[in-house]
Amino acid sequence: MFNRDRWKEILEVLTTNWFRTVLTAFGVFWGILILIILLSAGKGLENGIKADFGDIATNTMFMWTRSTTKAHMGLPIGRNFRFKVEDVSAIRENIPNLRFVSPRNQLGGFGNDNNVVRGLNTGAYNVYGDFPEIINQDPMTVTEGRFINQNDIREKRKIAIIGAGVKNELYAKGEEVLGSYIKIKGVNFMVVGTYKKKSNDGDGEEAQKEIFVPFTSFSQAFNMGNDVSWMAITAHDGTSISSIKEDIVNLMKTRHKIHPEDTRAVGYFDLYEQYNRVESLFGAMSFIAYFVGILVLISGIIGVSNIMLIVVKERTKEIGIRRALGEDPWSIKKQILMESIFLTIISGMAGIIIGALFIYGVNALLDANGPVDMFLNPSVSLGVVTIALFILVLSGLLAGFIPAQSAIRVRPIDALRTE
Repeated sequence: MFNRDRWKEILEVLTTNWFRTVLTAFGVFWGILILIILLSAGKGLENGIKADFGDIATNTMFMWTRSTTKAHMGLPIGRNFRFKVEDVSAIRENIPNLRFVSPRNQLGGFGNDNNVVRGLNTGAYNVYGDFPEIINQDPMTVTEGRFINQNDIREKRKIAIIGAGVKNELYAKGEEVLGSYIKIKGVNFMVVGTYKKKSNDGDGEEAQKEIFVPFTSFSQAFNMGNDVSWMAITAHDGTSISSIKEDIVNLMKTRHKIHPEDTRAVGYFDLYEQYNRVESLFGAMSFIAYFVGILVLISGIIGVSNIMLIVVKERTKEIGIRRALGEDPWSIKKQILMESIFLTIISGMAGIIIGALFIYGVNALLDANGPVDMFLNPSVSLGVVTIALFILVLSGLLAGFIPAQSAIRVRPIDALRTE
């Protein structure tokens, strides 16, 4: 229970030489502060880089065609080929554990000639021919109207969903968008929805300047036949796309008569693999932050232990008198341990508070000036603070253990003879 006299004695001991106490406490304070700053900086980098992935499904691969590099089955080297709509069905039928297989065709975009017209306004935008499933692989928020549905695909409806950037450039402020028409490469499409994508980087503006139309009407309007430019393929959560991507690629090689050892003909990008690399990188960074922070903290704990040894040495005669008067050795040991733990926790809590204020200040600057590339919302979780508190208590026990053991080993008669 709370012992007022004991705590009064602890405060007297620690304030007798306050300058020495402050210098001792600074080591623990600095160790905890460095640990929190390193972990929050790592989290800020992690948040920033993961924001580059956006909301896109990370268990996804993208696949496209390139020219062949090996002759095969009488077909020449350097042959160009295209995926077909039938390939999509073949993938779904032959490759298990796939959640979405979305074929896509594309035209236009930044750096191309103006391909979209509305009245007197024109613009160059990415126009995608898609299936409804793409919204699960590349999420967006539909702000007005709706997205593509299966009826649009089946009936080859010439409808379009435009981004906020397209709306701002082609329409006057307050003008009704839904039900209006835009002309894409000379073909009229009725706007049935608008969207906005969440983005934290410099590509955010371009992400709002895209137009989505049904895959079938795109193919019909722009003479694509049954060609597919590329595919987005997402596996079920229990299966990584990395584990089945070779099966998918090999299936396409077989269907298009490509040499099995031709590694260039079918191009792909494994987003899941890249995401895992980022996860591993930040796991390593977190380990380094803990390692460095704990090393700095240990140096502070050693300082506390040394000071407590000095304090015990200075109080040798006092301890001898208390022992001679019959005080229990455990009572003396507990006194030393409490002094050590109290000093460690107070200095450590100061480090946690200053660290929290530092993180708050950095976030306030980021909010005021906008996000920095690859750095977003540095923070430390409650779990980290709990770990820090546990480290403080354990450190205080360790720092006081040797001095406490030294204190109870003093024989009363020897202590009384100490000058």
